[in-house]
Amino acid sequence: MAAHAHAAFDVTESSRVGEARRHAVRLAETLDFGEVAAGRGALVVNELGNNLVRHAQGGRLLVGAVDDGDGGALVEVMSLDTGPGIRDIPASLVDGFSTGGTAGQGLGAVRRLSQVFDIYSRVPGGTVVLARLSADGSTPRATGSVEAGVVRIPAPGEFVCGDNWSLVERDGRWLLLVADGLGHGPQAAEAADAAVAQLADRPDGPPSRILERMHQSMRATRGAAVALVEADAGAGTLLYAGVGNIAGRVISGVGDRTLMSQHGTVGMQIRKLQDVPYEWPPHAVVVLHSDGFTTRWNLGDAADVLQHHPALVAAWIARDQVRGRDDATLVVLKRRGG
Repeated sequence: MAAHAHAAFDVTESSRVGEARRHAVRLAETLDFGEVAAGRGALVVNELGNNLVRHAQGGRLLVGAVDDGDGGALVEVMSLDTGPGIRDIPASLVDGFSTGGTAGQGLGAVRRLSQVFDIYSRVPGGTVVLARLSADGSTPRATGSVEAGVVRIPAPGEFVCGDNWSLVERDGRWLLLVADGLGHGPQAAEAADAAVAQLADRPDGPPSRILERMHQSMRATRGAAVALVEADAGAGTLLYAGVGNIAGRVISGVGDRTLMSQHGTVGMQIRKLQDVPYEWPPHAVVVLHSDGFTTRWNLGDAADVLQHHPALVAAWIARDQVRGRDDATLVVLKRRGG
């Protein structure tokens, strides 16, 4: 499982909503969405974007695509803001509800048009909304014991993301990879993509062995920081190996443990790699992210966001923690139904 990079639109005025809407339509067309399905995506972007303009005094829209688990793709739209928050979320999803003198169709329409929908808000503190749309309007099948959510944004001015990630099932366990190619732009993307390709080609062995093979196969690239975790949802265990500045955490409402990587660059120079075991407590999530995000963040009073879809968790963290100077990828891995 992987995802396309998100296009990010800082919404300070209605013209930016139009840019995001047109991007969503183009993306849907490249994914073979029909005209009606692409139109649903445009409406979702329009409603979420206008909400940002009217109520949040600015915010950000992320528009991308994610695998649907059956060989197709879903259009994904996320709205992030630091506005006043929504005091009564159930009421806000009822048609006709408005706090701003408008028709109040926004969030209710977004929920109806989406095949996957989630929302989290704090008063004060802001709101994050997740909407995913399929080409045929059907809800994607839930498969596997885990699910992942991601925010993946290219560096400012770049059209490709120099980070990449992947989630691969192997013998009932899951291998989660995040790779950050040195620098940014096409050559960084080439290095990160090579790490993903190596995992897809040979996912056998412990994480350290897989990273050693990556190191050999990536010597022709500029190299990358890479972290790989083997997650066993049933046993509640993790096996981790990392090289470079990919940050890893295991976070729950009562705990926050760092996954330790070693210095070096895969494809250039690494030391003897070790696999480090960790516990994966019930209801905890695994977070891996590149250095496009700050490292000393915490959820504070928003720990209950962990009860939501992992993509929404990723968006909530990313909302305040993106540095804005480099490629930025953050992946949240969660037990399905947890």
